[in-house]
Amino acid sequence: MSALASDVQRLVADFAPRCAPERESHVDFGSFFGDAHGPVSRDDGPDHATASALVFDPTLTRTLLVFHGKGRFWVQPGGHLEADDASIADAALRELREETGVVASVSPGFAYDLDHHALSAAFGRCASHLDIGVAVIVDSEAALRVSDESDDVRWWPVDALPDEVPEGFAGRVDRMLDRLRA
Repeated sequence: MSALASDVQRLVADFAPRCAPERESHVDFGSFFGDAHGPVSRDDGPDHATASALVFDPTLTRTLLVFHGKGRFWVQPGGHLEADDASIADAALRELREETGVVASVSPGFAYDLDHHALSAAFGRCASHLDIGVAVIVDSEAALRVSDESDDVRWWPVDALPDEVPEGFAGRVDRMLDRLRA
């Protein structure tokens, strides 16, 4: 996991906040990942890194979400880091593939965000996730499948997200779209 810890540290250090919520996230992540020994594994404690894929169609008008069985909300595909993951981008793409069946890649210099969110008791020993979300563009005609971790997988208009999303999720989508359009 040391390569992943170094990748998280690098991404946090290189993150360029563009607004107040991003500045707050950057400072928060810096307090966890100021060195290469931050909490990257769920075994590192109740607050640890995760990776996710914020997936958009090529027109940037739709996003791919999964209905999370444990959380009972619509959210981007993502999850815990595994020892086999070579990087945060690899972990995000693995989670995308596992949770939706979509195989994708990211371009060099990919857009990403930082999101620290608390979790309910339904998530067991995990108290919060320090999520690094990687922007991914895929064809909206790609075949989708539902995994054991979710109840549904569906494309949603970015300006008409479902009501059942985590607090702050719509803002996260908007900020990522701003990064992609810049």
